[in-house]
Order: sequence, then structure tokens, then C-alpha cells
Amino acid sequence: MAEPHAEEVIQGHANTAQTVDLELRPEEEAFLLSTTGLPDVDALKALIVRVQAEAAEAFPYPCIRRFDFVKLKMSRLPCYNRLLSLVKDDPDALLLDIGCCFGTDVRKAIADGYPAKNIIASDLRPSFWDVGHKLFRSNPATFPVTFLSGDVLHSTFIGMASPVYGAPRTPRPELRGLRELAPLAGHLRAIHASNFFHLFTEANQAAIARSLGALLAPTPGSMIFGTHVSRPKKGLRTEAPPPAPGYLGNRMFCHDAQSWTDLWDGEVFQKGTVRVEAEVLEQAREDLVVLDPGVKFYQLICIYTKDH
Repeated sequence: MAEPHAEEVIQGHANTAQTVDLELRPEEEAFLLSTTGLPDVDALKALIVRVQAEAAEAFPYPCIRRFDFVKLKMSRLPCYNRLLSLVKDDPDALLLDIGCCFGTDVRKAIADGYPAKNIIASDLRPSFWDVGHKLFRSNPATFPVTFLSGDVLHSTFIGMASPVYGAPRTPRPELRGLRELAPLAGHLRAIHASNFFHLFTEANQAAIARSLGALLAPTPGSMIFGTHVSRPKKGLRTEAPPPAPGYLGNRMFCHDAQSWTDLWDGEVFQKGTVRVEAEVLEQAREDLVVLDPGVKFYQLICIYTKDH
């Protein structure tokens, strides 16, 4: 989850998201208890609710109101074990979590063995990362993962390079002191982006995809993966009411599996140089106000892997 870019935010319908109760899957509960060091589930839920109330005051987005920030996304993707195997084969493999929100997914990856020194987390606002420290009862000294705040639509932050097919054009930068993503061009072995692309227009999704593609290392097995709101046929979502702040509602552009595949294999990367796996699945969304109770929502699960 990431904050929508300022150009995308529209004022409107105030009740796009229903009020929901905090519910944790067993693996989320176990992970959160372990990382926060709290003694029991009651104390954990009390902390989460406090953090949610504080965060919602500053960022009144539906994803915060429905506790998405404690939902594990990266580790539930089919390719997660492939990510963990990647760093076993390449101990220096760099991972970027773009649109990291409070940092829950990178903390889970670290708990599962991914080296913290190899991770870069990024989102638009540094205050998201600060809230993550409150949630996980940490600080920059106890959790020294590199965090970069910046706008993915600004070329000075993300760069304007083309995908790398040979040796990277620049040496791998030191993460300590890094201020932008641009110097990482051609050096990232894995990029995770979930609940992210659908926050942007079709044109901006393509622009961001090209920028992220340029950051990916040419090494076979390097991958970009994640999940986003989708449709069986690409187009604007029509099922949701006009948006609340930070929520695109019926202006949200959604790719389908084929259009998403075509974007990455042929537009972002040279045709045939990546393997794309994309699948659209129906998604239950009882938390959303909809115009017709019978409508369906969909998510796109995808991974793009450098073949050669």
C-alpha cells in the first residue's frame, strides 16, 4: 500500500470504506507478536488500534481504516519462496519494497531470513515509516533498514534510465547515505510493489513501470512482483462510488492480465527478455461501499522474471 500521488487525489464520497473490525490471520498474529515483543493478543490489538487511530487522523485512507497495514502481502504471494531462495544464491541481492507504507512486509521478509542490510523501502511520505516504528516498537537504531521517501513520478528520484541488458552502467551504490532510487539502476535483484500501481492513471502506471524496470538487475532470476486491483478486461473501475480523499473510486484504471503482460513484455522490456506470470482473481471486498451489492472486485497477482 502506498499513498496516492497528489495529482490522483480527488475529494468526494466520504464513506468509500466501511468501518471494519480488526481481524488477524494466524500467521499475521504470530509475526506481529514476535516482532513487537508484546505478551499477548489483547495487548497487540490495543497497539494496532491506537496506531490506526493516530494514522487515520493524518492519512484518512480506506487502507488504513480497514487495517491493511498489518495484513501480510509479500509473504502470501506464490513467488515468495523464490525471493528467499534468490538471496540464498546471491547473498548481496538487493530488494526494494516500493509503496512500503509502514514497512510490515519488509519486516516479515527479514524475519524469514532476508538480510536487513540488503533492503530498501520507499514511500511518498517519511511519516509512514515513522508510524511503522511506533507499530513495531522500534527505532532507526534497532531497525536500520534503508528508507527513501520520494515521488515515483519525479525523474530526479526514480531516474529516467532504460532497462539494463548487460553490465550496469554505474557501480553499485552504498545504501548508507542514499537519497534517491535513481543510482540503483541495474542493481536491484527484486522489486516488490503491492496495492500500488492502481493508485495511478494508465499513463503514469506505464511511466512508473518503465522506471522500475530500469532499476532491475540484468541477472537471470531478477524479478518484479506484487498484487494490484484489476478487472477481467482492462478499463476504469465502475463498481465503486465517487472517491474519498486518497481513493480513486470509479476513476481507478485497472489492467487485465493480458494488458499487464503486454506492458512489461514489449513496452518496458524488450519482447522475450522477461517471463511474465499474471493472473486475475476474484476478491471479496465486504469493506467497501459499492453501487450494486452484486458487483465483483478483482486483484491481479503478477511476477516478471529476467530470463537472460
